[in-house]
Amino acid sequence: MKRNVVIITGASQGIGRATALRLARDFSSVVLAARNGDALEDAARAVAQAGAEALPMPLDLREPAADKALVDETLKQFGRIDALINIAGAVPQIDLLEMTDAQWDDGMALKLHGARRITIHAWSALKESRGSVIFMSGNSAQAPKSAYGAVAAINAAIVAIARAFAERGIKDHVQVNSVLPGPVLTNRRKPTWKSTRQPTT
Repeated sequence: MKRNVVIITGASQGIGRATALRLARDFSSVVLAARNGDALEDAARAVAQAGAEALPMPLDLREPAADKALVDETLKQFGRIDALINIAGAVPQIDLLEMTDAQWDDGMALKLHGARRITIHAWSALKESRGSVIFMSGNSAQAPKSAYGAVAAINAAIVAIARAFAERGIKDHVQVNSVLPGPVLTNRRKPTWKSTRQPTT
């Protein structure tokens, strides 16, 4: 069986975990990265049960060194990278007039800069395998609202940087796309969803 390897960030829960479980059917090896070590180990066990070899990597991708460590360990263990799925990112859903600079910086550090750095570090391996990259954005990039202005702005930046990588990928034979899903009822979104469902008097 030919080995093929995918890296998924934000793989401990929500969309990232679901993606890892689905891709365990298509890839022989799944590398899972996230900050929550316990949840990550649980996701890795589920991936293994689905039939793929799982490598959990508990990392904080806001830290510049984490991206290189993730790519280097993947290549050390498996010798190749065929796909990279950039999902990690928890941007605060705070009104545009209330969000602080520190909250903006933290959101950008993980979802935008973390994805940018890991894609750069993995690019040579992806060129060699003629692989693929996915950047997870969101439909708020196309319909920004004050209540979650930072989410919209960072998602729009994700779309832009994905297009820039895609243009480079034409030359380097790396396919790059961004995905803009609508609302998904993950554990992180449930409190917000419940608050909008409260009956009015």
